[in-house]
Amino acid sequence: MRQKILFLCTGNSCRSQMGEAWARAMKSDLYEAYSAGTIAKGLNPKMVQVMKEVGIDPTIHQTSKTLKSVLDAGVQLDLVITVCGHAHETCPIFPGGTTKVVHVGFEDPPELEKSAATPEDALNHYRRVRDQIRDFVSRLPGSLP
Repeated sequence: MRQKILFLCTGNSCRSQMGEAWARAMKSDLYEAYSAGTIAKGLNPKMVQVMKEVGIDPTIHQTSKTLKSVLDAGVQLDLVITVCGHAHETCPIFPGGTTKVVHVGFEDPPELEKSAATPEDALNHYRRVRDQIRDFVSRLPGSLP
């Protein structure tokens, strides 16, 4: 039986979406992947663009959603990976004690792009974080702290 894994971020627009997309693409034999945010900001267009560059279209199976909406849908999570500090700090305690929560932080591409000199430099921030998340997901479950 596949474990239910959730990538949790603040806005569920970029990093958590990348985590879900990579897990769906590379680890669907081990995990049923989800992503959520403490709020739902919608899919970041630059995140979608850089994921499509590697042949993954997150708009096909994914929407921006909140943790509350995932839990309200009755999803019983086995593993929650917080990918930003805010999500880690505000992550709830899951009843029953069976949900493992780990923090693996990644830099925030939308924040990094604010200091980018060119649009291509901005995309390079998204690409770098995309690749870091890919590398992390590719090593699951061994990459878990």
